[in-house]
Amino acid sequence: MTIKERYAAVLGWFAEHMPSPETELHYDNPFHLLLAVILSAQCTDKRVNIVTPPLFEAYPDPQSLALATEEEVYPFIKSVTFPNNKTRHLIRAAKVLVEEFGGEMPSDIDNLMKLPGVGRKTANVMLSVVWDKAAMAVDTHVFRVSNRIGLTNNSKTPLATEKTLIKYIPPEIVPKAHHWLILHGRYVCKARKPECLECGIRQWCKMYNKK
Repeated sequence: MTIKERYAAVLGWFAEHMPSPETELHYDNPFHLLLAVILSAQCTDKRVNIVTPPLFEAYPDPQSLALATEEEVYPFIKSVTFPNNKTRHLIRAAKVLVEEFGGEMPSDIDNLMKLPGVGRKTANVMLSVVWDKAAMAVDTHVFRVSNRIGLTNNSKTPLATEKTLIKYIPPEIVPKAHHWLILHGRYVCKARKPECLECGIRQWCKMYNKK
C-alpha cells in the first residue's frame, strides 16, 4: 500500500463514519476558545469544560480579563494543570489582544503566536476551528495516531508530523482531519492500550498489520 492509498482509505472511512467532527471544548466566541485551548495544554477537555463557564462569565472579553489580577483569576482555574503559569498566560494574552490588536482575535499564525501561552499547536487550533483554515494542530493524539497508522513515517517532532499531514490531506478537509485524528486517539487508538479490535481503520493501519 502506498502512502497516498493509505491516506485515501483512512480519510474516506472517517468522512463516512464521522462526517461532522467538532472540538470537545465548550466556547461561545473566539476569545473564549483561546482561553479554553490555553487551559487544555496537558489537561483534559473534560476538566477544562468544568472550569470555564464561571471564567467566561466573569471575563466575557479581552478588555475585562486584561484588567484582572492573578489573585482574581487563579481561583477559577486552580484545578487545571499548571494553574499558576496558565493564570499568567491568560491575563497577558488578554493584554496583548487589547494593546496590539484592539481586542480582536488575529487570524494568522504569526500574530496568534505573539500571544503569551500560544504556541504553534494552539495557533493552529484557532485557525482551523474559528476560521476553517487548512491548519493542522498536532497534539499528543495526532502525533501518536499518525505514526501508528502510517500517515507519517516515524516523525520525530510535531512540526514534522504537521508538514507531512498537510502535504497529503486535501486543504478543504484539514480542519475535519484534525478532529478525526484527535478523537480517534482519545477514544480508540489510546496511548497505553489501543482498542484495535474496535478500530474501523485497522485494515489500513501500519502498526496493526505488523502484529
